[in-house]
Amino acid sequence: MFRRHRRLRENSTIRSLVRETVLTPNDFIYPIFVTEGENIKKEIESMPDNYHWSVDRLHELVQQISKAGVKGVMVFGLPDHKDEIGTSAFEEDGIVQKAVREIKELAPDLLVITDVCMCEYTSHGHCGILKNKRVDNDETIKYIAEIALSHAKAGADMVAPSDMMDGRVQAIRNTLDENGYKDVSIMAYSAKYASAFFGPFREAADSAPQFGDRKGYQMDPANIREAMLEIEDDINEGADIIMVKPAMSYLDVIRWARDKFNYPVAAYSVSGEYAMIKAAGKLGVIDEKATAMEVLVSLKRAGADIIITYFALDACHWLRGE
Repeated sequence: MFRRHRRLRENSTIRSLVRETVLTPNDFIYPIFVTEGENIKKEIESMPDNYHWSVDRLHELVQQISKAGVKGVMVFGLPDHKDEIGTSAFEEDGIVQKAVREIKELAPDLLVITDVCMCEYTSHGHCGILKNKRVDNDETIKYIAEIALSHAKAGADMVAPSDMMDGRVQAIRNTLDENGYKDVSIMAYSAKYASAFFGPFREAADSAPQFGDRKGYQMDPANIREAMLEIEDDINEGADIIMVKPAMSYLDVIRWARDKFNYPVAAYSVSGEYAMIKAAGKLGVIDEKATAMEVLVSLKRAGADIIITYFALDACHWLRGE
């Protein structure tokens, strides 16, 4: 006798009762881009419906986020000046620091995560301190820890180092603890690949390297065993959450991380993934909403506890049938 699996697909009510993977607004983190200046809300050309916001207009964005039901944001900053060592990344009045203070004033319960890196702030566009045109790992982590500390002082709930330097999680954890910020958590970009999917983000964050590439410190897309070593090291160094980035082409990495480590796993569905869906939807060759939701479900099904996505606001409205 064969099984009649279709009985449990007969109608939407039955399908919802037996559905194995369910998305909720609690799953999403929304990345936002904050820029110096005043009265700025400027759409990012390569990422439709995403904007550069000035601090004085963040109340509009926070209102949208609260209405949608998204529980957290990840803050990226665009400074008004850059130099060789990314000084504006750790200034008390830096753009991220100002944004964090404003968001926490507007919405104290909103989880504020800050991206901790140097590429947006260095004149050369690389994620660290250069020596002979190479990123010096050990010198860089001193600055990365200083940036994380400045974000904690501004009120960040969580810091997220994305530079992929070896030992940076330990450096951050030690610096935060020594300065009285033991309760500030770390979401480590543990398996961050040197991906072609980052293209639109580099326009959004004005962070393209001025020479060379980042393959010397971000991971080779061909490697998965190496990703497990990176994740294991970050956990041992004090990470509270581990992340895989990008997401859609790295479902196997998410699954391995979920199976191997009893730790919260975040998946960052990056700008290129978002832009492809938006572009194909605009052309009419796919249904944007259906495709986006299918991708987000796939990330959770693969094992992600947290999904960082530019579709966060839309997804929350879609889940409520709006």
